[in-house]
Amino acid sequence: MKLYSTNNHDLKIDFQSAVFNSMPQDKGLYMPVEIPALDQDFIQHLDRYTLREIAYQVSSALLQDDIPANDLKAIIDDAINFEAPLHPLDEDTYVLELFHGPSLAFKDFGARFMSRVMAYFLKDNEQLLDVLVATSGDTGGAVALGFLGVPNTRVTILYPKGKVSEIQELQLCSNGQNIRAIEIDGTFDDCQQLVKQAFAEEELNSKMRLTSANSINIARLIPQTFYYFNAVAQLFRKGQREVVFAVPSGNFGNIAAGLLAYKMGLPVKQFIAATNVNDTVPRFLETGVYETRPSVQTYANAMDVGAPSNWVRIMNLFNDSREQVKELVKSYRYTDEQTVEAIADIYQQFNYVACPHTAIAWLAVQEYQQQHAPSEDTFVFLSTAHPCKFPDIFPAEIAAQINIPEQVNALRQKEKTATAMPVDFDAFKAFLLTAG
Repeated sequence: MKLYSTNNHDLKIDFQSAVFNSMPQDKGLYMPVEIPALDQDFIQHLDRYTLREIAYQVSSALLQDDIPANDLKAIIDDAINFEAPLHPLDEDTYVLELFHGPSLAFKDFGARFMSRVMAYFLKDNEQLLDVLVATSGDTGGAVALGFLGVPNTRVTILYPKGKVSEIQELQLCSNGQNIRAIEIDGTFDDCQQLVKQAFAEEELNSKMRLTSANSINIARLIPQTFYYFNAVAQLFRKGQREVVFAVPSGNFGNIAAGLLAYKMGLPVKQFIAATNVNDTVPRFLETGVYETRPSVQTYANAMDVGAPSNWVRIMNLFNDSREQVKELVKSYRYTDEQTVEAIADIYQQFNYVACPHTAIAWLAVQEYQQQHAPSEDTFVFLSTAHPCKFPDIFPAEIAAQINIPEQVNALRQKEKTATAMPVDFDAFKAFLLTAG
């Protein structure tokens, strides 16, 4: 697999280099030189394959010979050891539940695959690999559990003070071993900018082996395609073929993976990017002006991103044509008030408890249906996190119906350990260079 930088199409590197270097020095993002079209017989008969079989076929097509077949299968079997079921709300609307992994969030797909790929490529006696990650909620927990105990790696997680839930914070700060957390007195965008500065800083890169576990890393994006193919496979088994995906969107890695799957041949009629009031992309699609803004804190905290990194990848997939993107991607935004109302509506209509991010995706389905009625489409909205992560958001009646997984009860017995830090790159640099 060869990759280029979105800022320099002449720059070509291999997959292993992209995994470890994560972000080009020109501050672009890596993208595949060629996006393979999957065999049509495989596409038309997705219903014959399991999630892991699909994951192998898709990753093998992208990676080509970078990882031998048996090794790749072993990585997938170890990383993707949980399911992503479709839960029906009615005959043509489904929730794609992506929270059945160990951190109870969709980011387990990317973090577990990436950590095992890195471990596969790491050689004995190599320089320690320092993995930097900024999180607005769920990324950090997935990365922490994905890399916990992986030899010759050290993970540093930056998260915004007071802007993640109690469960999310404990997932970041209670691991020990090779995982450490920094509580930044700022926003997710501040955390993300500190990480990006670190990758561009000469002294840090001369003394440390830095890589990213954010969705800027191509190894995070590839496994997120798996569950789109698997969702369509499940629909095929039900005799349904026209699908519209609604995706809760913050840093836009999740929907970028869906669009990559589409480019590989996945049959999708429409994508919907559902955002909270951090609406950089909806505004761009409406006005043609791409204007980032400081992020605003909301109940859907994993989507509190004012400068979504992966939007450049999406534009790149469509030759920077806003009109092409607008044809395939609709985008709507919602307030906290609308989110809370949606949580109540979903529970009252379907006896289903949805996290805030999931509720926003459901709202987008409703808005799309109103604009495109009547429709014979099948709608799939992605549920990106278990509702137990957001206990303070639910009314008591709904909160009482949430099934609390055992790992959450165990987390509450652990102690939080994090380093407090202002938004100060010099302080962050000094921490990286001096912390043990």
